Amino acid sequence: MSHPHPDLGPPPSLAVGGLRIVALGGLGEIGRNMTVFEHAGRLLVVDCGVLFPEPDQPGVDLILPDFSYIEDRLDQIEALVLTHAHEDHIGAVPFLLRLREDIPLVGSRLTLALVASKLAEHRITPDSHEVSEGTRLPFGPFDLEFFSVNHSIPDSLAVGIRTGAGLILHTGDFKMDQLPLDGRLTDLAGFARIGAEGVDLLMSDSTNAEIPGIVTTERAIGPVLGEVFAAAKQRIIVSCFASHVHRVQQVMDTAAAHGRKVALVGRSMVRNMGVARDLGYLRVPSVPGGLIVELKEAEELPPERIVLISTGSQGEPMSALARMAGRDHPIRIAEGDTVILASSLVPGNETAVSRIINDLTRLGARVVHRGNALVHVSGHAPAGELLYVLNLVRPRNFIPVHGEWRHLRANAELAALTSVPDRNIVIADDGVVVDLVGGQISVAGHVQCGYVYVDGLSVGEVTEASLKDRRILGEEGFVSAVVVVDSSTGKLVAGPEIHARGSGIDDSAFGEVRPLIEEALARAAANGISDTYQLQQLVRRTLGRWVSENYRRRPMIIPVLVEV
Repeated sequence: MSHPHPDLGPPPSLAVGGLRIVALGGLGEIGRNMTVFEHAGRLLVVDCGVLFPEPDQPGVDLILPDFSYIEDRLDQIEALVLTHAHEDHIGAVPFLLRLREDIPLVGSRLTLALVASKLAEHRITPDSHEVSEGTRLPFGPFDLEFFSVNHSIPDSLAVGIRTGAGLILHTGDFKMDQLPLDGRLTDLAGFARIGAEGVDLLMSDSTNAEIPGIVTTERAIGPVLGEVFAAAKQRIIVSCFASHVHRVQQVMDTAAAHGRKVALVGRSMVRNMGVARDLGYLRVPSVPGGLIVELKEAEELPPERIVLISTGSQGEPMSALARMAGRDHPIRIAEGDTVILASSLVPGNETAVSRIINDLTRLGARVVHRGNALVHVSGHAPAGELLYVLNLVRPRNFIPVHGEWRHLRANAELAALTSVPDRNIVIADDGVVVDLVGGQISVAGHVQCGYVYVDGLSVGEVTEASLKDRRILGEEGFVSAVVVVDSSTGKLVAGPEIHARGSGIDDSAFGEVRPLIEEALARAAANGISDTYQLQQLVRRTLGRWVSENYRRRPMIIPVLVEV
């Protein structure tokens, strides 16, 4: 098994007839999935998703893949293939299409519909190419074949990529539910057929590679929901991903069976379920007066007759459920309400979700979650299913994708168990260049691949340095010092005036440090130092040293120098 080394340099030119694979996201993380394939001077991109920020990235709304590797080669992109419509696979599409709007988008019916609704908000009309399982379609030197796979959103696809350098199978996100709600099985026969043809490289979902066994069927959730609904005496609030059509379908079926109306809460939930309903992926049960009601009507119904389906199962601070828990939402949680968190935890969100559960419980709600009831099954294949696919496909080479490092390594070890040679298994990081030449993969180098932060309307303007400043401000506060100096001599004219915010230091305490700053500025003036920057640094060092020695704190020091 080979993996990247921190001193990897830029890759050499791709060998004639070879295939180059560069992941710009999705390796070593859950999110930001984007892989670029290069062959015969042309590019194919698979997925283009976002990563959601962690608590140590304050003020950041989204994290995008770094497009710098392809920015000056946009005209070489043959197509952008979208395996399914989760945000970590399609969320960055609008930002890529801003750079070149006519990149052909290739995906299933539901995937393209959800992408189109997202792009409409950006006033972009995509060049869409709808495909389904069994479709085979060429784009330049890339001959694409699509296979149905189960996942936690309908219409998910795996993609086979035939090139002059070999045949690649990219599974996308998948599982092998043998009793899917929509009857759409993962195409194991197709995987076996392409395996018999000879797969030169398998790129497989790694999210649940550490978990043994096989996945529990989605159908198992229905009876559990029925039990929870039967026991609920007041309002029921179900929180799940806004794209989980099958989960919403089961909630609606259960609500209809228990005589409850349903209201959708959250803009993304309303939008996605509207699209799914229009295309026939969501079937609303027929009940007298209609099952779905507007939120205003739901608020007027008796609490025992209503179910709210909401976004926010990951503790996102601006989600509907988080606002309900914080009493910052029109829906007020009341004693006796039942809240169902019908989703898994995305790594890194544990603390936020725990806080939501505690807040809801404090308000008198009964909280049902994966830890105390079977209200969620994963959309990703555990180890038993990953082994099954490896044995069906029998790839010559293997790259684990979609997962943190522990997931990637676990999947690589599964591949080794199925007799893929160690030298043919590469565990890569984002930006690592892997070449497939003569049927053998190898690490060829590294390209720039950092985080691109979205903050409001700004894209890429927030840097790691500014995030560090935000963290310091959030954790230590700041201290400002205003001094007025003579522009010609640098001598102190007035000040220093010192104020603190969020640092835990009272302004009255700064009387001790003012003489130190005055003395330092006087020495500088005597030595002929009048440069504004040098004097600012002098104030910063003097004040910062005093704060550190007396308070063991490191707030941001902001010196303001006024020349007269």
